[in-house]
Amino acid sequence: MLGQIFIYSFLAAMLLAAAFDATRFKIPNWLAGGVALGFVLFLPFSGLSWVGIGLHFGAGFVALLLGMALFAPGWIGGGDAKLFAAAALWFGWPGLSTFLLATLLAGGALAIVLVMIREGLPRLVGEPGWIEGTLFARGAPVPYGIALAAGALWAAPQSWLAISGI
Repeated sequence: MLGQIFIYSFLAAMLLAAAFDATRFKIPNWLAGGVALGFVLFLPFSGLSWVGIGLHFGAGFVALLLGMALFAPGWIGGGDAKLFAAAALWFGWPGLSTFLLATLLAGGALAIVLVMIREGLPRLVGEPGWIEGTLFARGAPVPYGIALAAGALWAAPQSWLAISGI
């Protein structure tokens, strides 16, 4: 029961990160840190062996390296990279590939939808004043926290989090 509360809290934190990123184009450090800390607090209820715990931390490390590699050229933000690594802790080594694929697909779909809206909306209604500084403004960054949350929600039912029956 307590393990399930941790899992649902992780997913809720991912949704909160998506909301922050969509409205402020920033994922707070405390939120990414909370996702990572939540996993550490969850460990006593997880039933993972020491090897399993090591694989989960290994997945987090690999995700951190990948996130830093994507952050360096400016393809994603620093908050996105940190949140990706923190979320990867929850999925572990076997689930990291599913989480990564789901996040990539969600990010691609998000980018396509945003381009369509950003190009189509001004053509339909002109350049409304309220659009500046929002998710729909031309030239605004893509809030990849939305894709990370979608990837987590998509991957969670197939991951060990659901299979473990906690």
